[in-house]
Amino acid sequence: MRLHILGICGTFMGGLARIAAELGHEVTGCDAQVYPPMSEQLRDAGIALHEGYDTAQLDRFPADLYVVGNAMTRGKPVIEAILDRGLPYASGPQWLAEHVLRDKWVLAVAGTHGKSTTASMLAWILEDAGLDPAFLVGGIPCNFMVSARTTGSSFFVIEADEYDTAFFDKRSKFVWYRPRTAVLANLEYDHADIFPDLAAIETQFHHLVRIVPAQGRLVVNGQDAALERVLARGAWTPVERFGAGQPWSVGTVHPDDSFDVLLEGAKQGTVRWPLMGEHNRLNALAALAAARHVGVSPKAGIESLGRFEGVKRRMEVRGTVNGIRVYDDFAHHPTAFETTVAGLRTRVGDARIVAVFEPRSNTMKLGTMQDRLARSLAGADLVYCYAHELGWDPAQALAPLGTRAVVFHDLDGLVEVLGRALRPGDHVLVMSNGGFGGVHERLLARLARSSAAAST
Repeated sequence: MRLHILGICGTFMGGLARIAAELGHEVTGCDAQVYPPMSEQLRDAGIALHEGYDTAQLDRFPADLYVVGNAMTRGKPVIEAILDRGLPYASGPQWLAEHVLRDKWVLAVAGTHGKSTTASMLAWILEDAGLDPAFLVGGIPCNFMVSARTTGSSFFVIEADEYDTAFFDKRSKFVWYRPRTAVLANLEYDHADIFPDLAAIETQFHHLVRIVPAQGRLVVNGQDAALERVLARGAWTPVERFGAGQPWSVGTVHPDDSFDVLLEGAKQGTVRWPLMGEHNRLNALAALAAARHVGVSPKAGIESLGRFEGVKRRMEVRGTVNGIRVYDDFAHHPTAFETTVAGLRTRVGDARIVAVFEPRSNTMKLGTMQDRLARSLAGADLVYCYAHELGWDPAQALAPLGTRAVVFHDLDGLVEVLGRALRPGDHVLVMSNGGFGGVHERLLARLARSSAAAST
C-alpha cells in the first residue's frame, strides 16, 4: 500500500511512518518547519519528505491512502484538494488500529505528564525480559534509539495521547487503541485549545476506561483526585494503584536517587539508575505494575530499570563547557517545569539552576497557565523566557520572581545575555516541546567561544 502521511514529523505520525515502512508499505509524507530528532529518523528510514502543504505533492506522491495527522486543518490546500477530489483518507490512530494493533496485547500509557518516559520504561522492561515488544512512543528511548518499531511479538506498547484524533474525528486518539493494559499516570488540565475544562478531559479518560476489557488491567495513580473521579464514573476492569499509601509505593529514597520499591508493603528491590525526581519514581512504579500484568516479575523489572538509559529530550545533557552543563527537556506545562526543576535541585544541591523556556504549546500560547508560571519556576535561581508570538505578557506573569526572571523577544539576544551571565558550576535547564531555534547548540557554541577567548 502507498501511504502519504500529512504532518509526518510529529512524534506520533513519524513513529507511525516508521512502522508502516517496516511492514513493507511505500511511505512518503509532508510537513513544514521540521526539526530533529524526528526529521533525522525519517531520513534514516529512507522516507521521502515534501516541504509544505501545497497540492503539488498529490501528483508527486500519489497514494492509495492519505493518512491525516491532527495538526492538519481545513483550509490547508492539500486537505481541501483531498476532499474535493474524493481521495481516500484516514486518521493516524485509525490506520494504526486497523492495520497494526488488531490482535495485539496493547499496553497504553495515558496521562498529562510522563507518558513518553513511562512507555519507554515499559517497553524496555518487556524487551529486557525477552518479550520483543513493538512500540510507538512520543520520544526516542535511548535503549532503542528509535521512537517506534514493529516486531512479531504479541505485545505493543503505545503512548496514549488524549489530544484529538483529526479534524474529522474529535475523539481522543487513545480510544482507537483498545488496550488490554492501561496506565493512567496523572490528569491535569491541558490542551486548552480543544478542551474547555478539566471535566472535559476526564470524560475522554472515562471513554478510555470503558473499553478496557474485564480481563485487562488499569494501573492508576492513586494520588490523583481527577483519576479517582474518572474511575467513580465506572470501571469494569481490575485496578492496581501506585503512589504514596498505595499498594505499589516508593520506599526509602537513597542519596544517589536510587529507591526501594514496595508492593503491599513488602520490598521488591532497589532501582539504581541515573534518573532523578519523584515524578520518575512514580513513572517507574507504573511501568513495573503494567509489566507484571504480562508476566514480568517486579524483581526482573527493577533490574531492567537499572539498565534504562532514559529518553532523548528528557533531561538530556547536551553538553558541558567550562563547567557549565546544558540540559534539554521536553517540559511544556507548569507542573512539568516545577517537577523538572525540583528533580534537578535534589541532584545539584546549592549549584545555580538557570531555567530557559519558551511558552510554545497551544495551552501556553493561549496564556491559560500564566497564573501558575512564576510558582512553577520558583525553584530556579535565574529564569530566561523566550516570548515568541504570544497574546499575553510573560513579564507580568513572571513578575513575582523579581529580577531573577528576564523576558526576551529575540533569541540571539537571549543567547548573548545568557552566555555572559553564566559561570562555572551552573546548570542550564532548557525546556520546550519544540526545536527552540537550536538554542542549545547556539548557547554551547557561545560558551565555547568565550572559553577559547579566555584561554588565549
